[in-house]
Amino acid sequence: MPDDSQDLISGGHLVAKALKAEGVEVIYTLCGGHIIDIYDGCVDEGIEVIDVRHEQVAAHAADGYARITGKPGCAVVTAGPGTTDAVTGVANAFRAESPMLLIGGQGAHTQHKMGSLQDLPHVDMMTPITKFAATVPDTARAADMVSMAFRECFHGAPGPSFLEIPRDVLDAKVPVDNARVPQAGHYRASTRAAGDPESVQKLADLLAQAEKPAILLGSQVWTTRATGAAVELVRTLNVPAYMNGAGRGTLPPGDPHHFQLSRRYAFSQADLIIIVGTPFDFRMGYGKRLSPDATVVQIDLDYRTVGKNRDIDLGIVGDPGQILSAVTQAASGQGGFGGIPPIRHSNGGAGKRKEWLDELRAAEQKAIEKRLPSLRSDASPIHPYRLVSEINDFLTEDSIYIGDGGDIVTFSGQVVQPKSPGHWMDPGPLGTLGVGVPFVMAAKQARPDKEVVALFGDGAFSLTGWDFETLVRFDLPFVGIVGNNSSMNQIRYGQKAKYGEERERVGNTLGNVPYDQFARMLGGHGEEVRDPADIGPALRRARESSKPSLINVWVDPDAYAPGTMNQTMYK
Repeated sequence: MPDDSQDLISGGHLVAKALKAEGVEVIYTLCGGHIIDIYDGCVDEGIEVIDVRHEQVAAHAADGYARITGKPGCAVVTAGPGTTDAVTGVANAFRAESPMLLIGGQGAHTQHKMGSLQDLPHVDMMTPITKFAATVPDTARAADMVSMAFRECFHGAPGPSFLEIPRDVLDAKVPVDNARVPQAGHYRASTRAAGDPESVQKLADLLAQAEKPAILLGSQVWTTRATGAAVELVRTLNVPAYMNGAGRGTLPPGDPHHFQLSRRYAFSQADLIIIVGTPFDFRMGYGKRLSPDATVVQIDLDYRTVGKNRDIDLGIVGDPGQILSAVTQAASGQGGFGGIPPIRHSNGGAGKRKEWLDELRAAEQKAIEKRLPSLRSDASPIHPYRLVSEINDFLTEDSIYIGDGGDIVTFSGQVVQPKSPGHWMDPGPLGTLGVGVPFVMAAKQARPDKEVVALFGDGAFSLTGWDFETLVRFDLPFVGIVGNNSSMNQIRYGQKAKYGEERERVGNTLGNVPYDQFARMLGGHGEEVRDPADIGPALRRARESSKPSLINVWVDPDAYAPGTMNQTMYK
């Protein structure tokens, strides 16, 4: 029995203290009887509680919060269906390498295997899609286990963790002196591994000798906040850069080293290709789109990713920022690395690459001119290229762009260019539809000074759209656009190509939903657009409304993005 003279603390309050120590400022949740003591602790610790309408939204918002802030996000859900509803959000974070903690409720230990309300084997279900999954066995261990879960989030490439906490463990009270509460900043080591010195020097030499190098800056460049190092390398060594995922925006539009539409050409012609922080997955054609004659170098936080699906000439495991900075120094003769003396190069070979950059710029311009008629099309229904072109023109330096959809977002990936690092958000390689509203929620709350602009497919918005009301309730304004073709068009195209026109509409056709009216019904700003000339004014009115908004833009259902027509996601 505890000594009545000692101060007592509950499991929920210990959890909240651990969250506070980690720097968590907000939890995303949908209430349940198993977890309410965590709420009580969050109130005492000054942690905001954002309650949503679906647990998938809570998990996606925690993922989005981590991406925007660089700090881990946290979602808290009840047992059983509460936890299973959140599985998709956790899985998305897992594939996107996003550090977040999902806390799930569980029936009391005293009712173990008795069939308690909402009892399921949560840890078994979560283990394959997390970096760490466990049950908190005792109230005194609650804070300790939370810190352990967060620590695992940052082991190697980041990712999600899961903790289930039985109801009696969470509600019980223990003497404060019996509980371990890790102190902020005292239970983590630095994760900024600098890479193997000899490999860094070898890459510097390869860059100095290359006549046609190209670099792809992937999501880990933003995850590790390596923007400065990446920019320094491409500018100092005169290397053309392509960006994908959260790496978009590393270089601003108009930068002489910023390329977007000539990637396939570059990767077929380059003599040196450097892949930073992105795997050889379907987005990269599993590595098959790279020239077989090129020297290929891969830099990644995760050893398991390097050389997976494709042979490489050099692999370096470590923090992209540390590695890129060291390579720049070594290649430009500024100094050695790890005790290895520098090999003197003539400015890292930068001077001999003007013709290569000119060649790529010409390929870039050719691609732009090919789609220029569609970008400026006055047709109605509106061509998707015209819509995404108007959105791109609308973005400012402070606009965070979020894409949530299939075909319409594929269009935007070729046209929309974020103006700053960390200002592009998409689901990541799991391709999850429905991330848009929760990402808006997280982005606007984490960075209220930023404008948030989100483009939805009508099918994607439907999955989590009811939490538009949560955005209204918490006064989180954003500019939302629904590219509405009343179809799941990315799938429809494949069905048409495979089975013919008579079967192209099976299982992929939606109703003609006026999403502008939906927004107004829930207290937001809504407009309908059918004429392309009205897109820009509608966007500006949405911005000026200072409300959550939806502009329902009717787009041509028979216009498909090139990526959709190539069906590259299935090859």
